[in-house]
Amino acid sequence: MKTALITGVSGQDGSFLSKLLLSKDYRVVGTSRDHNKINYRNLEILEIKNDIEYRSLAINDFKSVFEIISDICPDEIYNLAGQSSVGRSFEEPMETFESIATATLNLLESIKLIDKDIKLYNACSSECYGHTGNHVVSENDKFEPSSPYAVAKATSFWQVRNYRQSYNIFACSGLLFNHESHLRSDYFVTKKIIKSAYEISKGIKKELTLGNINISRDWGYAEEYVNAMYLMLQHEVPDDYIIATGETRSLRDFIEIAFNFFDLDYKKYLVIDKNLFRPSDIQINNANPAKANQILKWKSKFALEDIVSSMIKFEIENNK
Repeated sequence: MKTALITGVSGQDGSFLSKLLLSKDYRVVGTSRDHNKINYRNLEILEIKNDIEYRSLAINDFKSVFEIISDICPDEIYNLAGQSSVGRSFEEPMETFESIATATLNLLESIKLIDKDIKLYNACSSECYGHTGNHVVSENDKFEPSSPYAVAKATSFWQVRNYRQSYNIFACSGLLFNHESHLRSDYFVTKKIIKSAYEISKGIKKELTLGNINISRDWGYAEEYVNAMYLMLQHEVPDDYIIATGETRSLRDFIEIAFNFFDLDYKKYLVIDKNLFRPSDIQINNANPAKANQILKWKSKFALEDIVSSMIKFEIENNK
């Protein structure tokens, strides 16, 4: 039986990944800063909460990280922890950097010192590329991060590559583009849209207030994306991969699809609040997932309409 250590186990990706690894007969150990106080709702929804072992971990503290890895001695580590909101990163830049960049360095250095065959997956982000315009980015394109979150993720990417090349550590970064699901937290804009559309349809709410909706993203389905993480660590050679659908759609499309589900015209309910605009924002990103398609044999199957529909159906079922 292999052992996997998942930081950020209770989040969207950590929950789906736990489910995947448990189906493959892994021993799964999940960490959080204080596991006795964390909300395990996602794991309860997937009905796997009692199948996971839990440990407290201060991931920005080297001693804590080193002791956990030494004690558990995992075969694989999936680093999914860290402050995950781009918007919040402008308000909390130091916490964001420590929870992402410092945390990644702590994991890499611990693996180096323990000197055992431990594989590491690092959750990186499409935000590292910044605004791509009409250019479709691949793994060879340069980074132009435009938020504290993106700067931290870009730092973690180069840390992984440096340790892989310098110390022969099996470490990979997944440059994941936007990926959604019914497990999204309420503070993500996609969940806010879904929840608002439902509540407006029921007469509970009268409007949807958003910031900049003139953005476009490559939207994928989170449960598919965690399989790509797993495949990266099963491949013979460690490398970095873009994980995306290859199709870019606008946030307006997302909103329209959600409201159309309830036969509503979103324009009648949408309010733009410029106070919700970020200091800088990516207008569009376009991704080329060909490397993952060819080498990992991974390819996204869910379209944006499928994702929005599944999120809405869960919202309806959850509010019965």
